Amino acid sequence: MSIPEFDAWLQTPLGRYVMAWERTKVNALVVDLFGYNALQIGLPQYNLLAQNRIPLRKVIGESGDVDVFCDPRELPFAANSIDLIVMPHAFEFSTNPHQILREVERVLIPEGQLVITGFNPISLWGVRQYLGKITATGNDFPLNGHYISVLRLKDWLQLLGFDVDRGNFGCYAPPCNDQRWLKRCRFMEAAGDRWWSFAGGVYLLRAVKRVRGMRLIMPEWGPKQAAVNGLTAITHKEFDQRGQRN
Repeated sequence: MSIPEFDAWLQTPLGRYVMAWERTKVNALVVDLFGYNALQIGLPQYNLLAQNRIPLRKVIGESGDVDVFCDPRELPFAANSIDLIVMPHAFEFSTNPHQILREVERVLIPEGQLVITGFNPISLWGVRQYLGKITATGNDFPLNGHYISVLRLKDWLQLLGFDVDRGNFGCYAPPCNDQRWLKRCRFMEAAGDRWWSFAGGVYLLRAVKRVRGMRLIMPEWGPKQAAVNGLTAITHKEFDQRGQRN
């Protein structure tokens, strides 16, 4: 799962604009998530686990400055071994996003956390992508990716047993690479959150892996209950004393 031209695009005004929003949101979300093992799949240029306190945090991918080189469609980790996975834009440029998601579900522990970011097709970004395809000019990165809507992604997650816990939309400015226009469009962030929150150019979803049929067994903190039917054990001495009185 390689992402063509992502390195160069991240250095553009538009790339910096998107990643500034994503880093802020992901950092705020993962700071209070605990466990033993955490993974970030892709975008090694940005450490999205920096604010998390899980002791073992690794970045994996097929290229770049990663800790583990691997294909996300075949994760080299044991089942039920990872507590948290962060996936920034792992699906838009993959030939098999379903397989990646199945592997993520396999390695996550029950109640494990999954954080996903992606480009929103129901936005100005999606409109620009659609018009580019019609006019045969849709080759600009990242508009040439396969955008997956939040509703479709929720369906995929639910089929694998995930519960979607929360989500956010952001980056309401049009997808232009002019720094001056991006600054002029800052007012659209507050307006978008209030009036058309579903139409942000980028979204973030947090999901929790559920295992149906599991039941949490709590310890008995109170005093032990009396024996069934009020029966209590007596010593041999007490038994002999009672026999002599009779």
